[in-house]
Amino acid sequence: MTKLRAAITGVQGYVPEYVLSNKELETMVDTTDEWITTRTGIKERRILKGENQGTSVLGTQAVKGLLEKTNTKPEEIDLLICATTTPDMMFPATANLIANNVGAVNAFSYDLQAACSGFLYALTTGSQFIETGKYKKVVIVGADKMSSIIDYSDRTTCIIFGDGGGAVMLEPTEEEVGIMDAKLQSDGSGAPHLHMKAGGSRKPASEDTVKNGEHYVYQEGSAVFKFAVTNMADVAAAVMERNKLSGEDVAYLVPHQANKRIIDATARRMNVGEEKVMLNIHRYGNTTSGTIPLCLWDYESQLKKGDNLILAAFGGGFTWGAVWVKWAYDPK
Repeated sequence: MTKLRAAITGVQGYVPEYVLSNKELETMVDTTDEWITTRTGIKERRILKGENQGTSVLGTQAVKGLLEKTNTKPEEIDLLICATTTPDMMFPATANLIANNVGAVNAFSYDLQAACSGFLYALTTGSQFIETGKYKKVVIVGADKMSSIIDYSDRTTCIIFGDGGGAVMLEPTEEEVGIMDAKLQSDGSGAPHLHMKAGGSRKPASEDTVKNGEHYVYQEGSAVFKFAVTNMADVAAAVMERNKLSGEDVAYLVPHQANKRIIDATARRMNVGEEKVMLNIHRYGNTTSGTIPLCLWDYESQLKKGDNLILAAFGGGFTWGAVWVKWAYDPK
């Protein structure tokens, strides 16, 4: 029996209009464009402005564009998974809101939270529904409004993050393309190094938690950097090794856009040259679950059917993983 695989048949991204540049950040905190660029590779990031504008806005726009691009009717969608760390509300799921906004009345939908690795977790999860033959059209969204949980007086975090998101369509194929392999990992002992202190059931929101700034991202940069450099590179190399892929076989590394130095280290470990690394961190910063689909969207026109892509990410939790994707279509 021919194996069913989940193929990415379309990709779409969305970023807000407002551009927060390094120069503007210089007026907000004690930093400089040169300092930010040298240490992160970021020049600017997008910010979602306005009242009642949550992550669902980013996801909705990405999915609407995806449906139009793939000539898909909303009611044809079987499942929609949204990877996000910044849901509109504790409940209902942001995926529910997106599905309603786009008219996906026949889809069931839910959120998945794995910080910056969320899109890879969701992509791998969604692919299982395709491979079993259960569903024909699965939409995977990765989106975050990081500006909603960032302290813009903390120069160690406010320079890094931006808002944005993307979405991909998964459909079944019997060809040797699609989601070929994945290795996903996590280690909860990393929680103290990267987390948000309040707002959950352990420490519900209160006047004191707000006064103490405990609803912002807390990050120990050096510890996170060390773990990310090692684990993101290791897991990408592991996926390549067990599938007998060399650096020459890989068309592109699609890395989570957290830090240019982490990306460079991963590429070196994979023996992949700079020309094979998808990079847009300079334009969008770290959009958490949104970085990898935004990269695929930016580079879509350069991809050819059969191209080997290694998607790799590292995030709070700690979570990390890599996915081998064989691209399923030529430029449209």
